[in-house]
Amino acid sequence: MESARRSNRRHRRGVLPIALLALAAAATACEVGPVVTPPIVAGASGAPREVNLIAKDYEFLPATLDLVPGETVLLHVINGGLDVHEAIIGSEAVQDAWERAEAAVAGAPPGPTPVVSVPPDVSGLRIVVGSGERVDVVWTVPAGEPGEAPPAFIVGCHIPGHWERGMQVPVRWVAS
Repeated sequence: MESARRSNRRHRRGVLPIALLALAAAATACEVGPVVTPPIVAGASGAPREVNLIAKDYEFLPATLDLVPGETVLLHVINGGLDVHEAIIGSEAVQDAWERAEAAVAGAPPGPTPVVSVPPDVSGLRIVVGSGERVDVVWTVPAGEPGEAPPAFIVGCHIPGHWERGMQVPVRWVAS
C-alpha cells in the first residue's frame, strides 16, 4: 500500500512539470501574430467560390468580407443568433436606403420580418435569414467601371436596431 502511495506521488510530481510546459507552449503559440488569409481564387459562373458569412447577435463574421470584383460566389449566409438577421451588401447609399425603409416598420409586433423594399437602383443584395437557418445565394459581384476602383461596399443588417448596435462589416476588394 505504501509503495502505491509513493508511486502515485512520483506520478503527480511528474505531471505538474509536463502540464506547465504544455501551458507555456500554448501561450507561446498564441503570440505568433495575425492569421494571414490565403490567396483567393476568384469564382466563375461555372465554378463559384464558396464564401461563408455568419450573422449573430449583433455582429457578422468574418469581420471583413473579402470579394474579387466581377467574380461569382456561392454565398452561404448562416444565422447563428437568436433574432432574424439580414445581410445587405452594397454601397453606403444602399445601406442608407434600407435603413430608412426598415425604420418605417420599427414598431411592428413580434413575428415575421415585415415586408419592405427599396428602389431597384439602390437595392444591393439582400438576404434575410431566420434564427438557426442558412440561405445560399449565387451572386456575381459587381465589377465596377473599367479602369476604376470598385465603390466601397458594406455588409449591414437593418432589422430595426441592429445597424445601431454595430451589425456591419466592410467589404475588402482583393485581387484574384
